[in-house]
Amino acid sequence: MQENRNTQFTSRCDGRGTVCIDTNVVLDCCKDRDCFEDVRVYLCEDGEQMLASGTNIRTKYAKTLWAFVGVEEVPFNCGFYRITVRYYIEVGFEGCVGIGKSKCFNGLVVLQKEVVLYGGEGRAISFSSDPENNYCSIGNTDNMKTNDPIAIVETVEPIILGSKVVDCSCPCTPCCDCCSEIPDVVSNYFNGTFNTADTGHNLYVSLGIFSVIRVERPTQLLIQATDYSVPDKECPPAQSNENPCAMFRTMAFPTSQFRGTTTPLGELPTGNGGGGGCGCGNGK
Repeated sequence: MQENRNTQFTSRCDGRGTVCIDTNVVLDCCKDRDCFEDVRVYLCEDGEQMLASGTNIRTKYAKTLWAFVGVEEVPFNCGFYRITVRYYIEVGFEGCVGIGKSKCFNGLVVLQKEVVLYGGEGRAISFSSDPENNYCSIGNTDNMKTNDPIAIVETVEPIILGSKVVDCSCPCTPCCDCCSEIPDVVSNYFNGTFNTADTGHNLYVSLGIFSVIRVERPTQLLIQATDYSVPDKECPPAQSNENPCAMFRTMAFPTSQFRGTTTPLGELPTGNGGGGGCGCGNGK
């Protein structure tokens, strides 16, 4: 059987040589800063009550709960794909309900953007072995894959740019089609159903989002292997110390968590102008 081996991928006994790996190659990518201005916030019953009776509503936070990423081939442009990204963002608010009293509530914002990136060409179909499929149970699981491009979106938490309450007794921006199809992974964060009517008072926010979008495709690459990745460090045994204070004294002080600036310590000013030599200058 030795003669059946592919000598192109063989390596020497010391783990060095040319090896073939199965990975994803990035074909195209882009970065963007999107400003979504005056986007409708969809509230549940408790949020609607706060909006109707509360005053001085302020925005506290914005958190991305989930994102849908779709890939669709652009007609008459071989190799190019339209990437549709739909963000589902939870926005937290605080409103005054009386003198010295406040109440928090949250709502949902749905944002969508589209970009066109190059994803290459190819329609190969591959099948892989599955331990659950043996000779007598063929076809119990789906082991078919394609080499279609994959879109990946990386983002940070949204930045709140502003908010306002609008009286929608006059015509307002209608609900988008995507707000009526909220996935379960998003709706589970809220208590109740969302009100999508365009009457009464509606809440709007403006958000800024930084994102990086890339398109990848499965491929096989030949690389030069220098050595196998075997760690040299041995696994130390866990120490069970019954004295919690003794364990606490062994922990390093988290200096970086108390530092309010990213300026290296070596670059801090050392003058005597009211700072006492601690880097606190006299305001000049």
